[in-house]
Amino acid sequence: MFATNAPTQPISPDKIRSSIQALQSDLVALRRQIHQQPELGFKEQITATRIASKLTEWGIAHQTGIAETGVVAVIQGRKTSPKLRTLAIRADMDALPIQEANDVPYKSQHQGVMHACGHDGHTSIALMTAYYLSQHRDDFAGTVKIIFQPAEEGPGGAKPMIEAGVLKNPDVDAIIGLHLWNNLPLGTIGVRSGALMAAVERFSLTIQGKGGHGAMPHQTVDSIVLASQIVTALQTIVSRNVNPIDSAVVTVGQFNAGTAKNVIADTASLAGTVRYFNPNLADFFHHRIESIVAGICAAYGATYKLDYIKFYPPVINDEKITELVRSVAVDLVETPLGIVPECQTMGGEDMSFFLQEVPGCYFFVGSANPDRSLAYPHHHPRFDFDETALATGVEMFVRCVEKYCN
Repeated sequence: MFATNAPTQPISPDKIRSSIQALQSDLVALRRQIHQQPELGFKEQITATRIASKLTEWGIAHQTGIAETGVVAVIQGRKTSPKLRTLAIRADMDALPIQEANDVPYKSQHQGVMHACGHDGHTSIALMTAYYLSQHRDDFAGTVKIIFQPAEEGPGGAKPMIEAGVLKNPDVDAIIGLHLWNNLPLGTIGVRSGALMAAVERFSLTIQGKGGHGAMPHQTVDSIVLASQIVTALQTIVSRNVNPIDSAVVTVGQFNAGTAKNVIADTASLAGTVRYFNPNLADFFHHRIESIVAGICAAYGATYKLDYIKFYPPVINDEKITELVRSVAVDLVETPLGIVPECQTMGGEDMSFFLQEVPGCYFFVGSANPDRSLAYPHHHPRFDFDETALATGVEMFVRCVEKYCN
């Protein structure tokens, strides 16, 4: 499938591109194999086995079973000094609990599970990057760690992998990662320093009132009325309690109450999410939501139970590593749209945990192609992307490695 003889001299940027383009058919085949066998978080056994099998075939040192299904490959470049840099590359492996609606030869074979966010592409890009670097070790100094991470979609695999020591032995100096992004057209790279993706926090709330007859509301504590007031009040947090310069979103996505038209419900349940970019708001929303709920419930004589989970912190890119990635993208991208700095999203990512530990950059590779009906949004049953973006991802990683490590 792949050649095993590596050149002994560094190759030019043009030859880097031609060498990677020559791997495009293998990239597509690998991505489609992974796409056909999607697995949910911490269940990526088939995917991890496929990764390990390829790494073994190519003679690349690696460890498996990290944070259950994670894999880490280590590739040594040439040695030029006692203190060499170590760059990590991170790729997520998991799929989503979605039934695929695409009619393609590589359609998911697993009922109710689908790669609807591009992680099959991320894994293929990282794996082919490992192959390329292993065949061109003389072109970079130091060490590259490639981290294949489980459970990005939840409950989160980055933190357990960090706790298992993936950033140690040798210590990682910087980290990069990418996301194939159907919010950007094919042939673009989205990269910016600072906040790229939002923190994600989740809450579940149960209001306990007092039920009764719909004709006798004075005998009750109407949980629906209370919950409705809470929903309205929560919308004032962003508009009246958050600095207008800061972007934030409070969303109530679930509201359940009542069993009959003429019965005042004794309980109502709400659930939703909170998203923001500013790390200084990390404790603010929990306290403010609790204060609003407690006040409204106390006013009407109800009780409540609030469960609040800080899911992922914001993705904050380091300025220096981002500038390195941007400089690589400027040399690589040839379309008129080029580099897209205004690419922030309120979507969340547990790449944020890695970026809290070491400086790094997470960036987007445009993958939408409306002319081929490849522009459905992420997490849609018909999500797919233009596979031309796969080689772009590999080239971005390879050039970042050579520029950082040299």
